[in-house]
Amino acid sequence: MRLFDLEINLPYFVDVPTTDEKKHRVLFICTGNTCRSPMAQGLMAKAMADQSDWVVESAGVAASVGSCESRDTATVLAERSATLQGFRSRQVSEEILAQAQAVFCMTAGHKEVLLDEFPEFADKCYLLCDFSTSNPGGDVPDPIGMGQKAYQRVAKTIEDAIPGMMRFLLAKKNVP
Repeated sequence: MRLFDLEINLPYFVDVPTTDEKKHRVLFICTGNTCRSPMAQGLMAKAMADQSDWVVESAGVAASVGSCESRDTATVLAERSATLQGFRSRQVSEEILAQAQAVFCMTAGHKEVLLDEFPEFADKCYLLCDFSTSNPGGDVPDPIGMGQKAYQRVAKTIEDAIPGMMRFLLAKKNVP
């Protein structure tokens, strides 16, 4: 946003952060950014609805840019009263990673890809299941083509990790 000094009628430009630039960002990563990471995005955004200074996003390590979330992901989210308004898949990039305070990967393989391609962001990359009580250190399985039950299992895995991720994020936010 730019402000002008109207009193002397000279264009005096001041960079003022937009609302989103002031927010903390959490990023979820999967392969194609149509199933697991958008599901995590929707579920975490619902869980953090009262944390107005956070933005929850997602991306993929091999995404076809511009796709909608999968039908099964949309169904799971709707059943849980979570939404993804205007969602479109996107490829992870240096810019997206630089904006995030924390990056949660669905699998060790996704984390490895990020560390290989973007080693400068290693300190903000985590496995989602490291915050889980039922599957610590595990992977969130890819449900694509496996039917609605597989998507329900993925949602439960993500939901199990959300309280741990939220505690971590809120503690991280309060550290100078």
